[in-house]
Amino acid sequence: MPSVSIESVIEKMNLQNLTPDVEIVGKKITQPDINRPALQLAGYYEHYDEMRLQIIGFVEYSYMQNMDDARKREVYPQVLSPKTPCIVFCRGLEPDEIFLETAKQNNVPVLMTERSTSVFMSEIIRWLNVKLAPCISVHGVLIDVYGEGVLITGESGIGKSEAALELIKRGHRLVSDDVVEIRKVSDETLVGSAPDITKHFIELRGIGIIDVKSLYGVSSVLDTANINLVIRLEDWDKEKKYDRLGLEESYTEYLGNKVVCHNIPIRPGRSLAIICECAAVNHRQKKMGYNAAQELYQRVQNSLSRKREDDEE
Repeated sequence: MPSVSIESVIEKMNLQNLTPDVEIVGKKITQPDINRPALQLAGYYEHYDEMRLQIIGFVEYSYMQNMDDARKREVYPQVLSPKTPCIVFCRGLEPDEIFLETAKQNNVPVLMTERSTSVFMSEIIRWLNVKLAPCISVHGVLIDVYGEGVLITGESGIGKSEAALELIKRGHRLVSDDVVEIRKVSDETLVGSAPDITKHFIELRGIGIIDVKSLYGVSSVLDTANINLVIRLEDWDKEKKYDRLGLEESYTEYLGNKVVCHNIPIRPGRSLAIICECAAVNHRQKKMGYNAAQELYQRVQNSLSRKREDDEE
């Protein structure tokens, strides 16, 4: 099960640790959802998911301020469960001593941010959804081409890395070579990234490992990209019939999400980089509402209709 450490949350969100005595090493978040324990502070604990990151906003804080000490000592242990990964106070609000004392007893880290509650919630949910999304690794190359994430797949040695290098030379950006980690962020979005070990590296047979970032600059690389298009490279088969119009889209599936896929036959003299670039631009054009294949089909139909009308006359 994917998880995120509390240390990485503190670093990413620039949080202040109000309980330095509480051991945070080994504490992890395993759910992308968060919870604001307003009902729990009021005494309703049914359906309380204590495994989520807990957030205290101004409303919860105001309610806590109006509670007497006896009530606090009764409620706080229920909210600060030992299973709770951490609790974050927003708007720079500081918890009372009883809260901090209870947190230390139950070994729950208490953190604070100056951000407003809604802003922090949106940021942490988005980040956790990416970090905790279902993930698979595929063999291929991921390139950002004119803002479209193009995943190039195919048999080993077919020319994926060479095509990627040519695309980089043409001003596009490398995300990952050889291994692409794909995360399902939502039912519509797949995000690809590189493993930390091979990040910004390309392997070229006969040359070896190339550091793209060092050779071509920071503008030639990208940490992540949405996967919008898959190009599958394959050896040319003269017996096989290839799509020459593109009236119907073909799809491939990763983690239950469908992505448009083009099967590109490889033959001497074909420029893979230009083909990939053209496919990305054409895909972008289709998303904007224009389909060249449909336009050609419509022209042919109109021409046939006019010819029939002339024959009838």
